[in-house]
Amino acid sequence: QVQLVESGGGLVQTGGSLKLSCAASGSQIGFIFSFFDVGWYRQAPGKQRELVAGITISGVRKDADSAKGRFTISRDNDKNMVYLQMNSLKPEDTAVYYCNAAISNQNFWGQGTQVTVSS
Repeated sequence: QVQLVESGGGLVQTGGSLKLSCAASGSQIGFIFSFFDVGWYRQAPGKQRELVAGITISGVRKDADSAKGRFTISRDNDKNMVYLQMNSLKPEDTAVYYCNAAISNQNFWGQGTQVTVSS
């Protein structure tokens, strides 16, 4: 089992920045975070959960069009951490942001952190 805990959300004005963090831990012996593809997703009220940005185990990044040029995902495998630096935030970025870790067709999710961007 993998536990993911997000932090760093909050209320910010349009044009502001936030950095989200996700701490990963595993209850099984031999948990190796670097074996997981990781990503950040978000879900706004009344909308489906969508990928914001992801990094594979080989370091390949995938960003949603809405995130390109504004958001940067990174990971620190030594610390079992995933980050999402969000700049130039817009009201449409308002959502609950979830950390995801995936391995061998298994998906693990955190409980989410709220990001609210005021206009």
